[in-house]
Amino acid sequence: MKPAALGPDKKLRERSGSGSWYKEIWKHRMTYTLLIPGLIWLILFAYLPMGGLSLAFKHYKANEGIWGSPWVGFENFKYVFRDPTFMQAVWRTLYINIIKLVITFPFPILLALLLNELRMRKMKKLYQTVFTFPQFLSWIIVSGIVINVLSYDGLLNSALAMLGLPTINFLGSEKMFLPMLIITDIWKSTGWGAIIFLAAISGIDQDQYESAQIDGASRMQQIFKITLPNIIPTVTVMFILNVGGLMSAGFDQIFNLANAATQNVSQVLDVYIYRITFQSSTDFSFSTAVSLFRSLVNMILLLAADRVAKMMGGDGLFR
Repeated sequence: MKPAALGPDKKLRERSGSGSWYKEIWKHRMTYTLLIPGLIWLILFAYLPMGGLSLAFKHYKANEGIWGSPWVGFENFKYVFRDPTFMQAVWRTLYINIIKLVITFPFPILLALLLNELRMRKMKKLYQTVFTFPQFLSWIIVSGIVINVLSYDGLLNSALAMLGLPTINFLGSEKMFLPMLIITDIWKSTGWGAIIFLAAISGIDQDQYESAQIDGASRMQQIFKITLPNIIPTVTVMFILNVGGLMSAGFDQIFNLANAATQNVSQVLDVYIYRITFQSSTDFSFSTAVSLFRSLVNMILLLAADRVAKMMGGDGLFR
């Protein structure tokens, strides 16, 4: 009798158990060679700088350097949590970024759905280029545009004055600061975010749309019954990644759009770190402790969002 044929899983286990993994690497050596520049960049700029986090547990002295500075344990964290400005910055960061996430997150999805429904390919490419272009503008340029339009002698107030209407202090109003952040963020990032969802939509099997058309489904029904269910995994991943950055998102935007009049509502955690590092008595140990706390909170939010996504039937980021 012939021995029973090995299943694919058993064959794979036998290959991996025989120590031939290095042969597989050598077989695909050209592919692995392409990874070397990325690995070098990751090690140099992502992993080696982590050694600087030890400053959070030291009293930094410039003449002794990072490694020679004396250890103080958790003393820096005690000072951090005693500072009332720090806790205000934490809550303000979460408040601003959660509102921004809830309002701005659906816009790239909506834009991707609208662009996907365009049947004229040239117009589709034109609109995609127009909506994506703002992403390549720095927040310095965007803030310059906003100031030129919304300042007292800007375009909008000049138009109101010509019409005999009272001018509005857009840039100096604390109530207007958050709406300004949301509007500029939507304008700048929606087109770029839509690219990811358009890529997910392009991977949908076209036979599903053809079958739906044969059954008489309208285009709106195809969106809700075919397109949206197929891109839910991508939506879930992007949402989890956005939640994981709630504590560190928006520094460039807020720093460039804020001014002395809006200081009370613009003091987010990143701005707080910047000010205690560069605008007050320099204390790198203190600011590193704040940065480490921010990173830990981001990690907790990321894992929590991943867990919630799995509980709701999604795949999440981690197995």
